[in-house]
Amino acid sequence: MKTTLTILSSIFLLSTLSCYSNAKDHTAKPRPVITNNGEEIIIYPAKKVITMESAQKEATAVSVRGKKIIGVGTVAQLKKQAGKSSIKINDQFKDKIIMPGFIDQHLHPVLGALTLATEVIATEDWNLPDRTFKAANSSEEYLAKLSQAEANLKDPNEPLVSWGYHKLWHGPIDRATLDKISSTRPIIIWQRSCHEVYLNTAALKLMNLKQEDLANLGPASKMMDYTAGHFWEQGFMETAVMPKFLSLVATPKRMTFGLKQMVAYTHANGVTAYNEPGAIATPEMWKLYEQILGADETPMYSTFLADGRAIVNKVGLEKALPAVEAVIAKAPENSGKKVMFFPKQIKLFADGAIISQLMQMKEPYTDGHHGEWMIEPEDLERRAKLFWDAGYQLHIHVNGDLGTDVVLATLKKRMQENPKMDHRFVVVHFANSTEEQIVELAKNGAIFSVNPYYPVGFADKFVDGLGRERADTMVRNASILKQTLHLSFHSDLPMAPSDPLYLAWSGVNRITASGRVAAPEQRISVDAALRAITIEAAYSWRKEDSLGSIQSGKIANFTVLEQDPYKVDPIRLKDVPVWGTVFEGRVFPITKKNKHASTPTTLTTTYKISSSNHDSNLFAHTHHESDDCQLAYISQQIVLAYTNNLKK
Repeated sequence: MKTTLTILSSIFLLSTLSCYSNAKDHTAKPRPVITNNGEEIIIYPAKKVITMESAQKEATAVSVRGKKIIGVGTVAQLKKQAGKSSIKINDQFKDKIIMPGFIDQHLHPVLGALTLATEVIATEDWNLPDRTFKAANSSEEYLAKLSQAEANLKDPNEPLVSWGYHKLWHGPIDRATLDKISSTRPIIIWQRSCHEVYLNTAALKLMNLKQEDLANLGPASKMMDYTAGHFWEQGFMETAVMPKFLSLVATPKRMTFGLKQMVAYTHANGVTAYNEPGAIATPEMWKLYEQILGADETPMYSTFLADGRAIVNKVGLEKALPAVEAVIAKAPENSGKKVMFFPKQIKLFADGAIISQLMQMKEPYTDGHHGEWMIEPEDLERRAKLFWDAGYQLHIHVNGDLGTDVVLATLKKRMQENPKMDHRFVVVHFANSTEEQIVELAKNGAIFSVNPYYPVGFADKFVDGLGRERADTMVRNASILKQTLHLSFHSDLPMAPSDPLYLAWSGVNRITASGRVAAPEQRISVDAALRAITIEAAYSWRKEDSLGSIQSGKIANFTVLEQDPYKVDPIRLKDVPVWGTVFEGRVFPITKKNKHASTPTTLTTTYKISSSNHDSNLFAHTHHESDDCQLAYISQQIVLAYTNNLKK
C-alpha cells in the first residue's frame, strides 16, 4: 500500500511539475502604497524600461528609494504613487533603455582574474576595459602576436606569460618554437583549457625544473615532454610544475590587478551579479575578495556555491553535510553583503567537459578516444541523495548524452524516493543531449543553465571527434524551451567571455567563426535570450523575488543600454552598447571601455620561485578529469599559491 501511494504521489508531482515548468511566469505584484519615511524617491524617465515581467512588459519610468524599486510606469503615475514623499526626477536615462541588471549565472572569478591578467592570445576576441585582445585564427597569426608581445616588454628579464593557446586553432608549438622567439626571456604559454603549459628553456631555468627531478613519477611522468617543454594533465597538476608556475604568476600584485580588472570587465558588459559554483578559499583569499569584490565601489554581487565534490572527497560522505555548512558559514548570505555563499545549494559533477572532449557519449568519438566520469555514476547518486534529502538544491554539471542519462536517472530516483515540488534541479552546461532526454528532464522538474557559446566557439573544430551533427546540435536551446520556460545562460569564464549580450547573441544566432549557422532549428528568440541573462538566471538561484526583473519591491539593479535590444537586427545584438549599471540604487556609468593600450600592463617586478608548498591532500584530485573539474581544482591551487606568496 505504501509503495502504491508513493507511486501515485510521484505521478501527481510529475504532472504538476510539468504544468508548473511550462506555465509558471513571474507576474507583477500589486503596486504597494508608498508611505513617506523621509527618504527621497528618485524617478528615472527612460526611452523604454524593459521589465521582463509579463504583467507589465514595458514602461517609460522607474522609481527607486534607497536600494529598492518603488514603482514602474509613467512619470505622472510614479509622482502620484509617491504621495507626500520627497521626489527627484533624474533625466540621465531619458534617451536610454533600462533593463534588469544582467546576471552571469556561472563563472570563475579567480581564474578569470589570473588568465586575463596575462598576454591573451586566444581563439576569440577578449574585450577588456583598457585593451582588446584580438583572436589568433592560425599558427602564423598566433606566433606573430606572441613575437610582438615579447618585443613590447621593456624589461628584458620579465617573463612573458600568455593564456589562450589551442592546438586546433594555432598549430603545434614546443620549447624550440618558443626559444626562437626569445632564448633569454622566460616564456610561459598557458593553454586555453588552463590544464597545460608550454615552457621555453629560460622558463624551465627560472622555475628550476630539471628533467631528472621529473622522472619516475608514475603516470605523471608520461604526461610531460621535457624536451618539448610541454606539461599536461597530471604532468602539470600533480608535479612541481603547477605550484612553481602559480608561485610565479599568482602574486598578490597580479591577483589584485586581475580581480579589479575582472570587476571592470564584467561591469563594462552590464553584469550586476554572478555565481561561482564549487568555491573553496583560504581566509587570506576571502580577505582579498572582501577588499575588491566587496568594496563600496564594486557594483555587483559575487556569490558562491559549495563544492559537493572536493569537500566530500576530503571528509567523506558521513561528514559531508557539516563540512559543507562550515564552508557556507564563512560567508553567509546577509542583507547588505556583496560577497556570499548561497545557503542550501550544492554543485555536483557527472561527466567530463567540452574543450577536451571528455564528455561521456552514447556513440563513440570519431577518433576513438573516450570520455571520463568526474564522479562515478553510483557515487553521484549517493551524493545527490545525501544533499537532496537534506534540503539542498542540486546543480549538476553534465556535457555528454550518456552523462545526461546518468543525471536523468539520478533525478528520477530522487523524485521516486523523496518527491518534491519546486526542487529546481539545475542541469549545468548541457552540451550534448537528445530530444527525449530534454522531455524527461523537464517532466521531472529540471531547469537548465547552459553555455550558448559552445556551438559558436567549438562546432567548426569539433567535427573532429563528434562529427558534424553532434557538434552542431550542442546546446539544444530551442528544444529546451519547448518543454520549459526555465533556461538561463552562463559564460563559465574563462571558458567563454562574461558578456551577457554576447551570450544572448550566441543563443539567437548560433553563428560559428566560419560564418555557418550551427543547427539553425536550435536558434531562439531575442526575448528568450534576454530572459536567460536576467529573470531565468535569478530563478535558477531562487532569487527571482529580489533580482532579474524590474518590479516594485525588488533590488534596484539595472543595466542601462544605448539601444533597444528588441529593435536592433538580431545579428547586432552583441554590439548594443552598455552605458552602465545601477546597483542597489546607485548609478555606475562605464568610464572606460575597450581603450587600446600600446603595451601590456606590467605586473611582475620580481621573479623568485618559492619551494613547492603544494598540498596534494588538501583537495583530492583524481586522474583524467575534465576541464571544469580542473577549473575548480586549479582555482583552489591558485588560492593556495596566492596565500603562500603573501607569507613570503
